[in-house]
Amino acid sequence: MTDLAAAPPSPDRRRAFGLLFIVLMVVAAGNTALQAVMPAIGRELGLSDILVAAIYSLSSLFWAGSAPFWAASSDKRGRKPLILFGLTGYAISMAAFGLAVLAALNGLISAGVAFVLLLAARAVYGLSGSATNPASQAYVADRTGFDERTTALATLASAIGLGTVLGPAVAPFLAFPPIGLTGPIFIFGLVAVATLIAVKRGLKEEPADALIAGEAGESAPSAERRPGLWRDRRVRPFLIYAFVVVSTQAAQTQALGFLVIDILEMPPIRAQTFIGAAMMAGAAAGLLAQWGLIRLLHMTPKSLMRWGAGLACAGNLLTAVAPDYGAVVFAFALATLGFGFARPGFTAGASLTVGGHEQGAVAGALTAVIGASFFVSPVGAMALYELWRPAPFLVNAALALAALIYAMRSGPLSHAGERVEPAPQSTSLLRG
Repeated sequence: MTDLAAAPPSPDRRRAFGLLFIVLMVVAAGNTALQAVMPAIGRELGLSDILVAAIYSLSSLFWAGSAPFWAASSDKRGRKPLILFGLTGYAISMAAFGLAVLAALNGLISAGVAFVLLLAARAVYGLSGSATNPASQAYVADRTGFDERTTALATLASAIGLGTVLGPAVAPFLAFPPIGLTGPIFIFGLVAVATLIAVKRGLKEEPADALIAGEAGESAPSAERRPGLWRDRRVRPFLIYAFVVVSTQAAQTQALGFLVIDILEMPPIRAQTFIGAAMMAGAAAGLLAQWGLIRLLHMTPKSLMRWGAGLACAGNLLTAVAPDYGAVVFAFALATLGFGFARPGFTAGASLTVGGHEQGAVAGALTAVIGASFFVSPVGAMALYELWRPAPFLVNAALALAALIYAMRSGPLSHAGERVEPAPQSTSLLRG
C-alpha cells in the first residue's frame, strides 16, 4: 500500500482536524469549568463534599460502560453521527445541570431534589457524551498514515489539555448576575451548541483515504469469532497500561488540592488561587509534551510510554517529599509532563496495532478504561491521604514504576509503533 502519510494534508482534512480539536477542547473546558464552580455550588446548596464527588463518580461509571457501545456504533454508522450525538448529549446535560442549580439557589426546589436532578444531568453526559471522544479519535486514525498517527493523536489529545487550562481560567469571569455561579455552565452549554452546528455543517465524512489505518495491522475483518478486547493479545497490554497510568494521574490530581491547602496552612477559599496555579502549571507541562516535544524529538509510542511512566514515577516521588508549595508545583508539573507523553503513547500504540475497521472499537475501549480510572482511583487516593499525607503519592510512584517495567517487558508495548506484516488471519475487536 502506498504510504499516503507523506502527502500534505488537504484543506478539507485540516479543517476536519481543526473542528475535532475544537470539539474536544470545548467539552474539556466546560467540564473543568463546572468542576471549578462546583465546590462553591455545593456549599451554597448545603451538599456535603462526598455528595458532590458522587455526582462525578456516577457520570464516570456511565461513561466507562457506554463508551465501547458508541465506539462500535461509530464503526457501523460512521464517525460524524456519533460525534454529533455526543455533543448533543453534552449540551443537554449542561443545560439541565444549570437549570437544576439555578432553581435550587433561588429556593424553587430543595437541595435533596437538586441533588437527584444533578445526578440525572451528569448521567445524561456519561451515557451520551462518551460517544464524542472515541468517534473523534477514530476519525483521525482513519485518515492518518502509520508514520504520522502518533503526532496526529497527540495533537488531538492536547485539545483536552488546553481545555483544562481554559475552563478554570475563564469560569470566574462567567459567574455574573443574574445567573451567578451557573453562568459558566450555561455559557459552555451554548458554546457546545455552536460547536455542534459547526461540526454538522463543516465536518465531511467521505470514505477515508483508502482507509490509511489499514496499513498498520490486519486490514480486513476476519470471519473468526474472537472474545472481547481484554482477551485480544494485540490490545490488552495497552488497556492495562492505560488503566494504571490514568489511575495514577486521577489520584494525584484529586489529592493535589488538599496537599496545597495543608502545606500552605490557609483556609480553602484563600488557597483556591494557589491550587489553580498548580493545576495550570501541570496542564502547561502536558501541552509542552504534546505540542512540542513529541514532534521535536520524533518520539514513538514505545518511547512515549516509557518516558511517560518514568516521569510520572519521579513526579509522584517528589510530591511525596515536597517541603513547600514551589516543590509541589514542580513535582506536579513533572508528573503531568509524563502523563502528557503517556496518553498519546498508549492511544497511538493501540491504534497502530489494528486495522481500519477496528479503530472505533479500540478508541471506545481506551475511553472506557479512562472513565473507569476516574471512577475508582480518586476515592482511594483520598482514603490514603487521610491515613498519611505522602501515602497516595508513594502508591502512585509504585504504580508508575510498575507501568514502566511493564512497558519495557511486554511484547506489544516494547514494539509499539513498529511496522509489522499483516497476520494471515486477522482478529476483529468487534466480534465476540
